[in-house]
Amino acid sequence: MNVCDIMTPNPVCISDEASLKDAHQLMQSRNVRHLPVISEVTGQLVGLLTHKKMIASVMSILNKYGQGALDRKERHTPIAGIMETHVDKLTLDEPLTIVVQYFIDNKLGCLPVVDDQNKVLGIVTSSDFVKLCQRLLRDSTLLTNQNEAY
Repeated sequence: MNVCDIMTPNPVCISDEASLKDAHQLMQSRNVRHLPVISEVTGQLVGLLTHKKMIASVMSILNKYGQGALDRKERHTPIAGIMETHVDKLTLDEPLTIVVQYFIDNKLGCLPVVDDQNKVLGIVTSSDFVKLCQRLLRDSTLLTNQNEAY
């Protein structure tokens, strides 16, 4: 099995020109925890914003400026300044055996999937591996039940 077999295609992405407020609202409205950040100019992957990093930034603003300033500060905080810029990436044909070990070794929640022009094609998250596990367990149970029927 390869990355293309379990990835979420066409993930929700955000522009590198967006604000922390934009990212916060997008994560809430689309119910996602990871946002590949793409260049407004080239459309290429330039970073990754995680829910954990977004919440840490919001909490930092709250602690420093208080509730009254949160909305204004979020609107004026560019995600380009808080996103991860050193992002490991996958290709469509990456074998899952390598990817799962990489997730385990690096304690990652997601990896973007890109083409050879660094354009985002999909995303692989830890949830995708849980769904794969569910599917494999279901298939295994079906196989076991079929064998017991004979």
